Amino acid sequence: MLSTETSAAPKIGWIERMGIHPPLALGYLGLLLFMIGDGVESGFLSPYLVEKGFHEQQVAMIFTAYGLSAAVAAWLSGALSDLWGPRRVMLCGWSIWFLFHICFLTLGIASGHPLTMTLFYAIRGLGYPLFAFGFLVWVTAVTPAQRLGTAVGWFWFAFTAGLPTLGSLLASSLVPWLGPLPTLWASLGLVLLGGAVVFLGVREQTGRRRLAAENASPLETLLSAVTIAWKEPKLLAGCLVRIINTAPQFGFLVFLPVYFTKTVGFTLPEWLRLLSLIFLSNILWNLLFGIIGDRLGWRRTVALCGGFGSAVTTLMLYYVPHLFGANFPLAALAGMAYGATLAGYVPLSALMPSLAPQHRGAAMSMLNLGAGTSVWAGPAIVALFLPTLGIVGIMWIFSGLYLVSSLLTLTLTLPVEQPFPQEAIRIQVSP
Repeated sequence: MLSTETSAAPKIGWIERMGIHPPLALGYLGLLLFMIGDGVESGFLSPYLVEKGFHEQQVAMIFTAYGLSAAVAAWLSGALSDLWGPRRVMLCGWSIWFLFHICFLTLGIASGHPLTMTLFYAIRGLGYPLFAFGFLVWVTAVTPAQRLGTAVGWFWFAFTAGLPTLGSLLASSLVPWLGPLPTLWASLGLVLLGGAVVFLGVREQTGRRRLAAENASPLETLLSAVTIAWKEPKLLAGCLVRIINTAPQFGFLVFLPVYFTKTVGFTLPEWLRLLSLIFLSNILWNLLFGIIGDRLGWRRTVALCGGFGSAVTTLMLYYVPHLFGANFPLAALAGMAYGATLAGYVPLSALMPSLAPQHRGAAMSMLNLGAGTSVWAGPAIVALFLPTLGIVGIMWIFSGLYLVSSLLTLTLTLPVEQPFPQEAIRIQVSP
């Protein structure tokens, strides 16, 4: 029979009200510290190596190897989390970063040998995706569904606030004071601190054990990162959406600096300020769109705010300075609008594992594969089409791809569409 009494709603702490699953709260802080340390080098390592006498082609080779290994690690992070548990994957990433950063500084840079530097830097490139995306899998595995969009919004807030934003800001102060090499050593301290916060502070138990079924073989679990695309075609569509999400962003970095400084007429400091505003907007809206996604719906948010919104703001990013010239306030508004709509894809990190709830790690592998592929896909599109179509043609291609991603997102329906449970009043049922 139904009891005549209703139980009071459980008290919700301020951390939970913010959309963060309380047992993982220190994990977000650890992720932020780790990514700040990882991002310290992003603004000066390339010119520092050139100043030390390396050719630009050699530096490009070093960074290409790093990007490829990071893409592989991002792809495997989900499957390995299924096999080992997210915490162990994070520990592997943290250890790899720590050990091979020391090797990179002492045996790589010190030797002055490009192949040695490439080897150690590429192996170190396995570290941050295992640490960061291992935590993302942990978040999606334990956060209640009604707050998952907000939770992954906080993940991307911490991720992008560290890399490249606060990391580059910290470097801008440390390099003039300490010099480039001591600054690279200082980044090691932040990475160590970030890992310590996670491994000593996060006590949540689910992430300490494998997420896959106990009877699943290790080989089957690892291969699921590939076979899941055939078993769940929607995840392949989601991977394509994730590629389109940031491919234009990486493509823009190839030609927009030249376009804004040589054609539009901005100075280099003005362009750098504009780029900073784009990323600042993106950081803030990463969090906001996580919250919006939980209310508007993940699929609707990605399709409308992410895909359709980015299609419009991509064209704004070109046509506003094209029509109004070197008008910094108007260009800044267009750039910040692009950064905001780019964050409209944040709920995809909640949507993807929900498409295959029994294979969350493999689903996240597909998502992370898309993230890694976008790093080279965007520049590849620019290299193929810029000589024949010019900048305006590239902008229309990217805008069209965003529209395609919007349509693909509409196919990503959940296995069971149902409203979230209400938690305000719970009626007790007596036996």
